[in-house]
Amino acid sequence: MNGLFSDLLVLDCASFIAGPAAGTILSDFGARVIKIEQPGIGDSYRQLMQLPGIPTADQDYFWTLTNRNKESLALDLKHPDARRVLDTMIRKADVFITNFPGPIRERLKLRDSDVLPLNDRLIYASLTPYGEVGPEKDRTGYDATAWWARSGLMDSVRSSPESEPALSVPGMGDHPTAVALFGAIVAALYRREKTGKGGSVSTSLLANGLWSAGCWMQAVLCDADFSVRLRRGQRSALTELYRSKCGRWFMLVLVNQQREWPLLVEALGRPEWLSDPRFATHEARRDHGVELVALLEQIFLERDWPEWKAIFLAAGITFGPVTQPADHMECAQVAANGLLPEFKDARGLRTVDSPIAIAGEAKRKPHMAPALGEHTHSVLQSFGYDEAAIESLVKSGAAA
Repeated sequence: MNGLFSDLLVLDCASFIAGPAAGTILSDFGARVIKIEQPGIGDSYRQLMQLPGIPTADQDYFWTLTNRNKESLALDLKHPDARRVLDTMIRKADVFITNFPGPIRERLKLRDSDVLPLNDRLIYASLTPYGEVGPEKDRTGYDATAWWARSGLMDSVRSSPESEPALSVPGMGDHPTAVALFGAIVAALYRREKTGKGGSVSTSLLANGLWSAGCWMQAVLCDADFSVRLRRGQRSALTELYRSKCGRWFMLVLVNQQREWPLLVEALGRPEWLSDPRFATHEARRDHGVELVALLEQIFLERDWPEWKAIFLAAGITFGPVTQPADHMECAQVAANGLLPEFKDARGLRTVDSPIAIAGEAKRKPHMAPALGEHTHSVLQSFGYDEAAIESLVKSGAAA
């Protein structure tokens, strides 16, 4: 494919989601991405489907999403012969992605100080749970711990003061963090165009969690008062969740109340609310929030969601249905934007597109994620290893 990044060679020497998914985005725009895995074991991400509570499917959907378009090279990085192979690849690579914990990088000599001297044009992209320095720099972590729980997001989204903290969806923080790492890589590639030199870039799950919770974090930095948690009815009735007759929940977000409040009361058939002293002004609606929420709850239970959706669209009101993942399968808006493209080599199977579009630059048709070591032979050949050399590497256990 002659994509934007078709001349880039990316080494994905990482595990699980956030680091490798940055490589996935690069691959969507044509980069060659080689996934380096431990022979016989592979990326431990391959085992995620076995966790209790994970929805079952015939396809390993985690691996399918994050490692599409990639080639799998099974290489034992603890073996000296394998390390010589890796060094050969590093000398030709443009990007090296890793999220291995610090002690493992040190033991395997995969720190930027070990890798960059081999190739001064290389972009070394590092992903950590908690950052490159500090007392927790070597701690292990996942997006559930470092992005969701640690950032304050888990606590902030509770629907009431008594609600338990909510668990995150797998990859919920990893994928936005991957976009950040992708951005850092592309910025470094741009700098390389100007200077001819590569270098290190990094991001962390904690940094991205704080950025995602940035409005509340900035509020804390400005001494905002978070001592009281608002309940339903204490929050604005016009930026609240409601349920329709059929059980579908939806959210109203009427921020510009001067414009949208008249539209809503007209759509609801309650024009008298415009002159009702309880609701006539923004301040009155705030003071009578409990009453207004109760009235709106009763009204919204009178119709099914498709009817309310049509009414809101006709009125020009800002709203959003609380959807489930399966709802997007037949969504015209999702389809119009090509957000669920079909795999080229798996007829009828679709995947989730990366969330970046560049006018005039086509993305590749997705290819299925590889089996462990599926491309070991072809990758080694492409780096100049003949049949005898490959056989020797396999026989020694350096490759598989």
